[in-house]
Order: sequence, then structure tokens, then C-alpha cells
Amino acid sequence: MPNYFEFFGLRPSPRVDLAELKKSFYANSKRFHPDFHTLEDEAIQREVLEKSTLNNEAYKILADDDQRLRHLLELHGALGEEGKNEVPQEFLMEIMDVNEALMELEFEDDPAVRLKVEGLIDQLEGDLDRKVGPLMAGYDNDRVSEADLRLLADYYLKRRYLMRLREKI
Repeated sequence: MPNYFEFFGLRPSPRVDLAELKKSFYANSKRFHPDFHTLEDEAIQREVLEKSTLNNEAYKILADDDQRLRHLLELHGALGEEGKNEVPQEFLMEIMDVNEALMELEFEDDPAVRLKVEGLIDQLEGDLDRKVGPLMAGYDNDRVSEADLRLLADYYLKRRYLMRLREKI
């Protein structure tokens, strides 16, 4: 797996300087644009095209908070294969009210219930952000512990779960 942080010369972190990322992306776009290498031999043209593709893919991943965190966790081996990760059981107990309200919405589209569900999800997301915020703000890839990675992975999985619930509203 390519390390997108390394490709752009950025320190691995759940948060990045988006202006710096964009600056590196544009510099790479110019450097690896196939039109600037039409006189090169076929091997170099193929390499430039691969790097141009990598540049676009890496930017897309690192510019998105959710995908960036996933990439960071994958680099550390802190996430299992897609579909094999489990949300912590205590979290599932916390969101029982949300699931019950969503079931109500399936039977009758009640604006008051919809607002209640949105409010519950907003509250859960806020609680998650407050809990992991200090770790994300002070993240140091050279000193990250297994416990920190587990906390970030749980955060990622919970946020993904809440995003899927929000889509059902």
C-alpha cells in the first residue's frame, strides 16, 4: 500500500494542513503531467502516468477527513478488512434510541421524529469528537501507542456507523 503522506512529504496525522496538501498536489500535477513528457521513452511515460494517477488518488484520500483517517489506520494495520471491523458493543447500546426512532420513521415520516433522530446523531458525533479531539490535535506518528490507534479506529468505525444512520433519515 502506498503511503500517501510520504508521497506528499507530509507527516502522517489524522489532520493535515489542507493548503500545504493542495500546494503539493498542484506541484506534482505539473511535474507528472503526461503532456510534459511526450518526448520521453515509453517506460518514463508509463512511470509519469502512474505517478500522475497516484497524485490524484492520494490527494482525494488525504483531502477527505474520513478517508485520511482510514488511510492512517491502514498504514498502522489498525483496521481489519472491509466488513470485518466491528463497532464496540457499548456504542451499539448507546444508539438504541436512534435505531428505535429510525424504525418509527419507516412506518410514518414524522418531522418531529426526524428532528429527534438528527439531534441524537448530532449529540453522539459531538461526544465522539470531544473524546478523540485532543488525540487528533496532538497526534505524533512517532509516539502513537496501540491504545491511541485503537481509540482512533473505534472513532472511525463509530463515525462511519453514524454516517450510515444519517443516510437513513
